[in-house]
Amino acid sequence: MTVELTRPVSRRTLGTETLLVLGLSLGQSAVYAMVSIIAKLTAEGPLSKQTASLNTSHSARPYLDLTYQLLGICFALLPVLLAVHLLARDPGDPARTLGVDLRRPGSDLARGAGLAALIGLPGLALFWAAAQLGVNATLVPAALPALWWAVPVLILAAVQNAVLEEVIVVGYLVTRLRQLRWRLGAVIAASALLRGSYHLYQGFGAFVGNAVMGVIFSLFYLRTRRVAPLIVAHTLLDVVAFVGYSLLPKEWFSWL
Repeated sequence: MTVELTRPVSRRTLGTETLLVLGLSLGQSAVYAMVSIIAKLTAEGPLSKQTASLNTSHSARPYLDLTYQLLGICFALLPVLLAVHLLARDPGDPARTLGVDLRRPGSDLARGAGLAALIGLPGLALFWAAAQLGVNATLVPAALPALWWAVPVLILAAVQNAVLEEVIVVGYLVTRLRQLRWRLGAVIAASALLRGSYHLYQGFGAFVGNAVMGVIFSLFYLRTRRVAPLIVAHTLLDVVAFVGYSLLPKEWFSWL
């Protein structure tokens, strides 16, 4: 006797799956970021006098710190593998569905660099304006000790952030919400608001800037069906922010 192991996936199942994937990844980060911004707003002193630190040290022992950093990067990518695994149930190759295959490496790199320039320069202006208005916390993009492995780890962290966010928040979420028959505007808004919400711990300027970035990236994906250029763009932005802050004089970043 043959047992049928496959059956059509219902909208309810897809909705539950989407919530679980987000709950294990950036949806969880969004909840923590909301708690963080409430904590900052209710603490003594204005938001602009408080600090939001990224890429912090986890141990005073250098090689133990390095181990923690690498483990954190690896485990942070597990939700991406889960999302790809779940998309593999759909017809077609999930790598092609997401647009992360290697069919167009030159085009992906070029468009990614263009997107990084499009987002990066106005983004700096927005961060400066947010700092002047006092609606952002003081941002410390990199707080690792000055050790030989700091820059490589910061680059890996940039790649991890890019892969996690673009695959989950754009490729996976947009695909699932379209399968759930959400309207196009609602899909774009959901992806953009999620992106903005998990940056709330940095302040309201970061929320707005990342939400705008989310709109642009979602529209790009809906038009091209390729996440790879988004990963390239996000990686470039984070490498410049993390490594630049780590290597350049700190007084250059006093406006953050």
